[in-house]
Amino acid sequence: MLYTSIKFRNVELKNRWVMSPMCMYSSENGLANDFHFVHYGSRAQGGTGLIIVEASGVEPNGRITNHCMGIWNDEQAEKLQKIVEFVHKNSESKIGIQLSHSGRKGSTWNNVQIPIEEGWETVAPSPIPYHPTERIPHVLTAEEIKEQVQNFKDSARRAVKAGFNVIEIHGAHGYLIHQFLSPLSNIRTDEYGGSFENRIRFLIEIVDAVNEELNENVALFVRISGTEYAENGWDINESVELAKVLKNHSVDLVDVSSGGNIHGVKIPLFEGYQVPLSSQVKNEAEIKTAAVGLITKIEHAEEILQKGDADLIFIAREMLRNPYIAVQGSFETNEECFFPHQYLRAKI
Repeated sequence: MLYTSIKFRNVELKNRWVMSPMCMYSSENGLANDFHFVHYGSRAQGGTGLIIVEASGVEPNGRITNHCMGIWNDEQAEKLQKIVEFVHKNSESKIGIQLSHSGRKGSTWNNVQIPIEEGWETVAPSPIPYHPTERIPHVLTAEEIKEQVQNFKDSARRAVKAGFNVIEIHGAHGYLIHQFLSPLSNIRTDEYGGSFENRIRFLIEIVDAVNEELNENVALFVRISGTEYAENGWDINESVELAKVLKNHSVDLVDVSSGGNIHGVKIPLFEGYQVPLSSQVKNEAEIKTAAVGLITKIEHAEEILQKGDADLIFIAREMLRNPYIAVQGSFETNEECFFPHQYLRAKI
């Protein structure tokens, strides 16, 4: 199944390999540069079905660090468009972008919050820092929440204009959307806090706003943390219920990761440790999902698909080690996969 196509709206992926969005911390003023051109272009040359550009801030204070990517202005979108055009012209890969806001986990470097003079005031649903030593974040007002929804919508419009095939909304890993979802980081008493329906409201408003900028030629994914590994926190059962709602709001796939919102929790790491989360969301919510997390072997990726645990395989660190894992896997399994015509003399 790894080398069978799959469609989301009118977007057809030639295979199930996906480059997971990974921060590169290599931008100035949120701009893509030559490094990003080579970084993403090389994965397209490796036959990857879908490449997702790293978490890109929807406003300057939505970045994790001063060197994270952004798409809050047209100049940034124009730089990204050059990458998109190269991928489309020189491969069969599709390309997406992850829209993100860091919330209380922003203004950092090397996972340590930097002084406000070098960074910025962080924001969150409630006055609870990620780590007790960090600054108390500014609590977003209802009006400011609406402004953040608009930021996602504006960034999606720029991404569509730049030619991206997929928009992924980052609702995982303890960033702003996840902070609203979790009852441990969201203790609001207004329409954005308390009940499950209120805690998911921010994300659903973003999904609806972004969808207004999309058409049948651009698919919509949402990344969530299936669980945050904390008592009384966001868990897999709420993830399933959220996925059911997302399906009804025209989300095409849920990308199921985990953790990131509660400092100091113990995460049991093993090969494919998040696959059961993807499987439960897929089968109970009846929505397409992606599996991610320590998937490094072709045989394992194929097994996940065959068992019906996911529809796409998101590869992160292994894709950094081997940009050509998709085409090399096709050599080993005698499957068809894009291979640059310039390199045909090397095809096995």
